[in-house]
Amino acid sequence: MSSPVRFLVIGYGNPGRLDDGLGPALAESLDLAGSPGLTIDADYQLTVEDAAAAAEHDVVVFADASLSGPEPFFVERVKGRSDLGFTSHGVDPAAVIGLARDLFGAEPRGYIIGIRGYEFDAFGERLSEQARANLEAAREFLTGVLARRDAAALDRRCGPERRADRAAS
Repeated sequence: MSSPVRFLVIGYGNPGRLDDGLGPALAESLDLAGSPGLTIDADYQLTVEDAAAAAEHDVVVFADASLSGPEPFFVERVKGRSDLGFTSHGVDPAAVIGLARDLFGAEPRGYIIGIRGYEFDAFGERLSEQARANLEAAREFLTGVLARRDAAALDRRCGPERRADRAAS
């Protein structure tokens, strides 16, 4: 019997900037703690250290707010990228997957779940009503994927223009 697919979910964004907190809110809403082969993390931004965690998993789901994506959310495949620039700011999902490959010899499949948000231009730790509804839709979808360890469901959810591997910019 093969071992279950190991998933890492990283929700990132700034909860102090209204809907920018959708990524961490998704990670924190997943009620699957203690499930074998599942790691859930939330942070303000992605860092190079996330590559080490990604290397220990088969599938990495990056959850973030989307300023202009489709409602309620989209899923997009992420291909690793090796052209990492050094900065004091975070890195993007393609760089995390690329570093997992280049530094650790791992080939995790990467996906972005972009949850549509609407309010980003003020400070406050709350989500807009529409963003909360979109978050709930993303939570229901991802909970099912994780409970079944169904990585193929992520590919099925990708739109035709988002299905092909691409490096996020």
